[in-house]
Amino acid sequence: MNMTHYMELLAVNQPWNLLLFMGVPVVLAETLAITELYLLFTRQFNGVVHIINRLAGLVVGIYFIGVIVYLLKNAVIPITLAGEWRTVIDVIAVGSYLIGGLALVYIAAQELGLVNRRRDRESKLKVHAICVALFLVFGHIAMIAGMLDPTLLSGAQVAEPAMPHGH
Repeated sequence: MNMTHYMELLAVNQPWNLLLFMGVPVVLAETLAITELYLLFTRQFNGVVHIINRLAGLVVGIYFIGVIVYLLKNAVIPITLAGEWRTVIDVIAVGSYLIGGLALVYIAAQELGLVNRRRDRESKLKVHAICVALFLVFGHIAMIAGMLDPTLLSGAQVAEPAMPHGH
């Protein structure tokens, strides 16, 4: 089966690439999302959940800086220069993953006081929630596009299934 570079990245070097590019960032981002919902509903900013939220935001944002730099250097730039993208589906999968990561980097930048210093708590909370939502949207686009056969948009004939239906 043909696969996107996104899916190929997750499939090779098992289980390490899957853990490094999916497991770690998703666990941290989901921790961020769950604690974000708790904070939005309770407005309890002085407890352990708030600490976990800030820590998850910092760690996942900083982690994604490394992921983005690594993938740009070792995948995006070489694949682009060699003209080896496997249709627009491939570009959408990889691009969405990286764009989603930028939202998490922005959260870390806010937590470190590099952006939005003058905003009040409520305004920062909105930015946080928007960034979490952007990560979730782009992350899911990346996963869905990444699982598609990139030749779907190439005009190539679809191969017959390996096993006939109903037999």
